[in-house]
Amino acid sequence: MSSALAGMENAANRHGYNLIIAQSLEDVEKEKRNAATMFNKRVDGLLISLSSNTQDINHLEPFFKRKIPVVFFDRVFPHEESTSVGINNQEAAYNITKHLIGQGCKRIMHLGGNLLRNVYQERLNGYKQALHDHHLTFSKKLYLTSTLSEQAGTDAARYILDLPAGERPDAVFSANDTAAVYCMLALKAAGLRIPEDIAFAGFNNDPISRVIEPNLTTMDYSGNSIGDTAATYLINHLKGISNLYTTDAITLRAEMVIRASSLKKLPE
Repeated sequence: MSSALAGMENAANRHGYNLIIAQSLEDVEKEKRNAATMFNKRVDGLLISLSSNTQDINHLEPFFKRKIPVVFFDRVFPHEESTSVGINNQEAAYNITKHLIGQGCKRIMHLGGNLLRNVYQERLNGYKQALHDHHLTFSKKLYLTSTLSEQAGTDAARYILDLPAGERPDAVFSANDTAAVYCMLALKAAGLRIPEDIAFAGFNNDPISRVIEPNLTTMDYSGNSIGDTAATYLINHLKGISNLYTTDAITLRAEMVIRASSLKKLPE
């Protein structure tokens, strides 16, 4: 999120606009209050990434009614009078799962987030599709939903350790790096070897992915680019250079970063 905000600030500064920042801290009620505050301040446009427990966007209706442009980034909600900027989460998750399968993994666990958010639903879909395409069965025992926090990662490790040895996963794909790293730490403390006993892959390429040993395989995409693109697209609409309502979504590139945590075989 911090890199996306930096990208927005860069774009706003280039075009002579001021950026007002408010964070919901994953609380939908605070998100609603922030939206009302922005509306009352008569902002020219709104850039928003939804909180994890937002179920609808009724609190954004005042913006739509007043024709105040709204651009979603990362965590989005479809609306005919808005656009969104993000990555192809389903494709990225598919590729990571396919990579783990290519390393010989057959029992791949997925640590997922709240399915109210498109990013986690799409990552789950990509994981499932990769299993299906490679003739592996999706198992509810190998799918956990959580906040993807540090504690969630530790709890996932306890869950894995409580499974009978023959039912434990031989790989874990986490929908973020934080849960992956803390799951790895707990399993390592219990004596499991990574990647020999269980391979790992995360998502986001956060700095923590390069600190953990072995370094974490993950999906990298530029938050700065997402923020800059979202803000630039909004500003161009305000200046009449482009029309916000003619594009449903802008999809930016994501690349897999393969590191030691997933390499049961020679590097691909």
